[in-house]
Amino acid sequence: MMRKMREKTLGKLREAVINGNIKKAKALAKQVIDEGVSTAAAIDVLMQAIRVVDKRYEAKEYFVTEVASSASAMREAFKLLEPYMEVETEMIKGRIVIGSLKGNIQSLGKDIVAATLQSAGFQVFDLGIDVPPEEFVDAAIHREAQIIAISISMQETIPYLKDVVDILKKKNLRSRMRIVIGGNAVNEQTCMNYELDAYAVDAKDTLEKVKMLLN
Repeated sequence: MMRKMREKTLGKLREAVINGNIKKAKALAKQVIDEGVSTAAAIDVLMQAIRVVDKRYEAKEYFVTEVASSASAMREAFKLLEPYMEVETEMIKGRIVIGSLKGNIQSLGKDIVAATLQSAGFQVFDLGIDVPPEEFVDAAIHREAQIIAISISMQETIPYLKDVVDILKKKNLRSRMRIVIGGNAVNEQTCMNYELDAYAVDAKDTLEKVKMLLN
């Protein structure tokens, strides 16, 4: 009975985000907390919802206004859920530098990935948005990071990935620092084209890819 109630709450949260209902998304996020529903499951639902929104936008079923409303609903729900994200008992040693690549000013997906990695026991250094290639490398060196996680939501900024790789090679650090990419504008082919280490679909996938690279 309780399981069905929790699944129903998560389903309603998913629909609220897809429909861009900010007020309802916030109320349901609070309900998730009050009912003791797994926040990890709730975060997964948020990511599922935003993927549906992306697909509807690509199919021209949604326009910019609908996408913006859904993103706002997701952001407000996430703000409530983030403090309650469970920390995994098995702490994974690793330092990660994360940011949205130069020219990218969207931060929601990146913020969720950063919070997910942090809840799993990683040290995460968030550089924010519109981060130049050299800043990723400088921060990774300064923080002694093993992973550079890069978010890209605009296709025209993808070529900056080459600069990140070239700077690492020039400093003889490419073999020591792994690069993970994610975001609406990139895919597995992008990862192969720029000789990167991994492409992740969402926050959960990023966590799995990071674990794999460090092991």
